[in-house]
Amino acid sequence: MQITASITKSLMLLLATLVLLLSGCAGKHLRDDQALEVLPARHKAADTLRADVDYNLKQPYDPWEGFNRSMYKFNFYFDKYVFLPVVSAYEAVLPDFVEQGISNFFKNIGEIKNLTNSILQLHGKKAATTTARFVVNTTIGVAGLWDPATRMGLNRVHEDFGQTLGYWGLGPGPYIVLPILGPSSLRDTTGFVADTALHSFLVDEALDDTDNDDAIKAGLTLLQAVDERHLQSFRYYESGNPAEYDFIRYLYLKKRELDIMK
Repeated sequence: MQITASITKSLMLLLATLVLLLSGCAGKHLRDDQALEVLPARHKAADTLRADVDYNLKQPYDPWEGFNRSMYKFNFYFDKYVFLPVVSAYEAVLPDFVEQGISNFFKNIGEIKNLTNSILQLHGKKAATTTARFVVNTTIGVAGLWDPATRMGLNRVHEDFGQTLGYWGLGPGPYIVLPILGPSSLRDTTGFVADTALHSFLVDEALDDTDNDDAIKAGLTLLQAVDERHLQSFRYYESGNPAEYDFIRYLYLKKRELDIMK
C-alpha cells in the first residue's frame, strides 16, 4: 500500500510539473508571437438563427412577480413533500410496461385536443396526422394502451388552445405561476381552461350512464396528474442556476413563442 501511494504521488508530481512547463511554453509563445492569425467563423449567424424569432433578452412582463415567486416556492414544497412521494410510490408499484401503457392511454385521449387545435389553426397536415394516429392507436393499439402509430411514422403533434390563441395574434399577457401546475401566462391559462373543459366533456360522454362516474372521473384525473409528473424530469431548485425563477420564466416564455411559430 505504501509503495502504491508513493508511486501515485510521484506520478501526480510529474504530471503537475509537465502542466506547469507546458503552460510556461504556451505563455512564452503567445508573448513572442505578436501576429496571431484570426480565423474566420466557420458558419454564418444566418445559418443558425431564425429570422422570425426575437432573440433579445428583454425583460418579460411579470407584474405579479411577488405572488409568482411565492407560488414558485409553494410548488417546490408541494412537489417535494406530496407530489414526488406519490410519483415514487407509483413507479415502485407498477411495472414499466404498465406505466407506459397508462401514458399511452392518456396521450391517445389528448389527441382530441391536438386535433381540435390543429383544425382551429388551419393546419391540415397536422390534423390529418393526428386523426390517423387516433384511429390507429384506438383500434390496433387497443384503446391507446399501445402506440403502433409512431412505429408507422405518424409522429405525435402537440397543440393546445393557448397555441391557437397565439397563432391568431393574441400575446401571452402577464406571466403567471399556477398552483401545482407551474409556469404559465394569462393567455396559456385561458387555453388550459378551454382544453380542460373539452377533456372533461369527452370523459363525461364516455362515462355516461356509468355507475359511480364521478368517482371514476376523479380517479382518472388523479392518475393522469401522477402520470404527467412521472414523465417530467424537472426538479425544483436542482437546475444549478442561482436565479432559477428568472431562468425558468425565460425558458417557458421562449418555448411557448417557438411552439406557436412551428
